[in-house]
This record gives sequence, C-alpha cells and structure tokens, in this order.
Amino acid sequence: MRNCIIASTSTIYGSEPLEYLQEALVELYADVDQILFIPYARPGGISHDEYTIGVNNLFKKINKKVVSIHMFSDTNEAIKNAKGIFTGGGNTFLLVDQLYRNNVLEPLKEAILSGVPYLGTSAGSNICGLTMQTTNDMPIVYPPSFKTLGIFPFNINAHYLDPDPNSTHKGETRETRIKEFHNLNPQPVIGLREGSWLRIKGEDIALEGKLSARVFEQKKEPYEIDPESKLSQLN
Repeated sequence: MRNCIIASTSTIYGSEPLEYLQEALVELYADVDQILFIPYARPGGISHDEYTIGVNNLFKKINKKVVSIHMFSDTNEAIKNAKGIFTGGGNTFLLVDQLYRNNVLEPLKEAILSGVPYLGTSAGSNICGLTMQTTNDMPIVYPPSFKTLGIFPFNINAHYLDPDPNSTHKGETRETRIKEFHNLNPQPVIGLREGSWLRIKGEDIALEGKLSARVFEQKKEPYEIDPESKLSQLN
C-alpha cells in the first residue's frame, strides 16, 4: 500500500525548491487537494509558520493547498484525516525529537503504510528508515530514541557525497562513516545523491533521477545501482 517519494534533497543546484520533482509530485498527489505538512525539522531561524508559508507557495504551482500539523491541537487526528503528507528537511535530530514528543511517529507510520501519499526530503527521508543513525546532521537535541518509521528495512543517507580525489581534506569520508556504522549495526544503507529519490509503490522500491545510488551492506563491498533499478534485494 505504500505510496512514497523519498528524496535526498528538496533543492538541486540551479533550480527552485522541489522543481526537479514537480512531475513526480503531480503523479504522487494526483488524487489529493490538500497536503499535511510536518515542519518539525525547521531549518535554523525559520518558524513553523514561515516554513509552512514557503512550502504552501511551492505547492500552489501544482494546485495543492498545504496545512501544517502545528496548526492542529490534536496531531493524531490531523494525521488520521490527512489525504497527503509532506515532511520537509532541516535537522533530523530535531525532527525525530518532535515526532516523539508530539506523539506523531506511530500515527504517521500507520498512515504511510495504509497508502496515504507521502513525500520526504532530506530529514523527512531519513526518518523513513529503521533508524536515524545515518543522518549527517549534528545532534543539537537528544531524541527519546533513534528508532524511526521503518517504512523499509534499511537506512537512508541523504545528500550522499563521493570522496573528492582533489581535496586536501584528510578526515573521514561519508563512505568511511557508513562503514563505521556497519561495525555495530546490521541494516543496509542507501547513499542518495542530490537529485535522486526512491519511488515506492506497494512492494516495489525503485531508484529515480539521473544519478546512481551507492548501496552499503554489512560485510560487503559497497556497490552502485543505476536509475530505475529495483531494490528488491533490500525490501
């Protein structure tokens, strides 16, 4: 029943926010007039109201109205009545903390698994894995748990970056960090590059966009999957 777009980012270089996803969003929200927005990850200095106004202006381009969950006194009812949902980016630690503290995590999972169209970008994608432990964000708050929605049986690393052979930086690469994760944790990790997304329809998960994604599995060498590849081996 799942019907999701799990995107690495909302904005790619040289385009407006969500512009590169517009065609996919028209298809995702085809039967939806109003989208429930979850702004809990709010980027630095932006209030929930400001974040929501910006998102609403973006979705006007595809004739959709946006209302934010923070406008509702009963968050559970807001989720239960939602016909479409979008969780935006920001800081994943803050987002997960707020999902727990507002008792939204389980209702959100139930809604997505029941087929409510869902878009996640950046932090909003990180929360769809088994845990949030492969986020790149700083731990600015301490959430009650690192366990997240578990919409699929792997983790996401949004904004995945390849090592730059010309860089003078000698610190850990993103790949190194994920391998460190696998020394202590078993679940696979999908490194989603900017402009890539996972399209989930029922039991099918496919990579979309123009770039390949990097797949990390415990005790295996990382490997690339091409656009339009199915992730059946991980699902």
